[in-house]
Amino acid sequence: MFSLQVERALQACLAAHAGQFRKASEGVPYCVHPLHVALMLSRWGQDEQVIAAGLLHDVVEDCDAWTVERVEAEFGKHVASIVAELTEDKDRSWEERKRLAVEHAAHMSPQAATVKCVDKLHNLRTLLQQLRDSDEPEDVWGRFNGGRERTIHMARELVEALVPRVDPKLGRSLQSALQALLDWDAEHPERVGART
Repeated sequence: MFSLQVERALQACLAAHAGQFRKASEGVPYCVHPLHVALMLSRWGQDEQVIAAGLLHDVVEDCDAWTVERVEAEFGKHVASIVAELTEDKDRSWEERKRLAVEHAAHMSPQAATVKCVDKLHNLRTLLQQLRDSDEPEDVWGRFNGGRERTIHMARELVEALVPRVDPKLGRSLQSALQALLDWDAEHPERVGART
């Protein structure tokens, strides 16, 4: 079904992330990620405001022209409040941002927790596919600020914090995605820097 709000959010997402690329996927436009998040939210039965927030969940964090105030002016208070809950402060270190995200998960609104869960679900599935497809998995890990060990550690903590906050089926999907990554990692013990 057509939704004017989702259409507008889709256009804003594409414009805001133009020229940006996915971290673990060389050459893949960044907006592929929020588009997947929106599709997954739709499949999980979320309403158009949550889907719009999914499309816009990274614009304040990653796009200079966007603020929470702009999101509110263009998409309303509810969408803006969800986006605000999901926005990390890029002035903080990677470690601090990820730690705060884990701590914040227990206090998120149900809608924001659902978007965050789907966001993490897509990121975990994408990362696993990139690792499977790469001849040099350590190069994939090397694109992440936290490297392999810290990225996996923080992913595990975030998943544990999010699962009690979302629909049980969605929580199980997130746990399964994390477990698939952990299983792959256990089968491929080579580490970044292990090659000479």
